[in-house]
Amino acid sequence: MPSKKISRTNEDIRLCLSNLLRDIKDPRLHQGLISVTAVNTSPDLKYCHVFVSVLGLESEKEFMRGLRSASGYLRRELGRRVQMRNVPELTFELDKSMEYGAHISQLISNLDIKEETDEASDNPSDG
Repeated sequence: MPSKKISRTNEDIRLCLSNLLRDIKDPRLHQGLISVTAVNTSPDLKYCHVFVSVLGLESEKEFMRGLRSASGYLRRELGRRVQMRNVPELTFELDKSMEYGAHISQLISNLDIKEETDEASDNPSDG
């Protein structure tokens, strides 16, 4: 469980990066709806794992290349906008939980389940 300071820092970094990702002009990053789902910063604030989810992703490989290419810019801007002594090194990971949840929801909605009628539930069988 991270401390209050780390939790607050994680939230500040998440909000700042989500705003910065909208402004990047790299076409590799404009593949769909991008959201920063979570940020995990090390206790010494030197490393930061950023979990990014993209709805409508076309090419995962190109998207990750674009993020790695923009990481220097993002780190510099993060240092300017968030008051920190040391700006952590950013590592990006693709979070596929939203896609997985949508897939599971689609599978559930496609199931052919017969609904019980009220009459069947009101009259228990004598079995």
